[in-house]
Amino acid sequence: MSQRVAVITGAGRGIGAAVAELLAAQGLAVVVNDLGGALDGSGADPGPAAAVAERIRRAGGRAIHDSGDVADHAVAGRLVQRARAEFGRLDVLVNVAGILRDRMIFNMTEQEWDAVIRVHLRGTFNTTRHAAAHWRTVPPSQPADPSPHRRIINFTSVSGLRGAAGQPNYAAAKMGIVGLTYSCANALARFGVTVNAVSPGAVTRMTDTMPTEKRASNLAAEMTPENVAPLVGYLASEASDWLTGQVVSAEGLEIGLYNRPEQIRTVRSTEPWTAEGIAAAIESSFRPAVEGRR
Repeated sequence: MSQRVAVITGAGRGIGAAVAELLAAQGLAVVVNDLGGALDGSGADPGPAAAVAERIRRAGGRAIHDSGDVADHAVAGRLVQRARAEFGRLDVLVNVAGILRDRMIFNMTEQEWDAVIRVHLRGTFNTTRHAAAHWRTVPPSQPADPSPHRRIINFTSVSGLRGAAGQPNYAAAKMGIVGLTYSCANALARFGVTVNAVSPGAVTRMTDTMPTEKRASNLAAEMTPENVAPLVGYLASEASDWLTGQVVSAEGLEIGLYNRPEQIRTVRSTEPWTAEGIAAAIESSFRPAVEGRR
């Protein structure tokens, strides 16, 4: 069987770099993608991605770097094509790329909203769309691509899952990625693709923007990119065929599974609902159920 191939976006630093190096150590050929911009998305520098690819090659692995902007639909398509041209196939897509432009909702500008949604949500869509289109044309039983162990691994965040007050753009994008993950898990199973999301807890340049006292109280010493990478390594492996459509967290030494939101209570009416009837039903049935789960 040919060597499996992975594309990792946002892999020039932090978690993405740790994932790229671990997958390479596990025997995958990797495309290290990173625009190399500042934390707010401004600027570009091919240096970080090139440095990670060079470390992988020095360690005996196979890697190339790519500094394209995955938020550009055509560029994301060329990234997928480049993996296939360089290594002959594509098996794993890991979407890590992201930026921050934090602001309370009442102060946030349209530009700050759009920039974060563009990189996180649109970027994840772009690469996923192109990878899925390729896999759809090459069924997993075909000799050209005999492995059905195809993987998409997206990155969400507790900022979305729990609702970070000062990150409405980031939280919305990250929860959008969760919905995209669920949808793609259902849509792509027939093509041998599993789709999961990782919610990481790690000290990176993103967490460096937190106030010092909050960072110290919320981030344990074990919360390193290197402690997140093994979870991605498992999700990318052939052993994880059984797991799809899930959100898995890695925070320090703890790994957790988030269940999809469940319908916890239903109320049925024999007559068309009125405003008063709905208010009464919510107060009498939904409110106790919600408060009982706190």
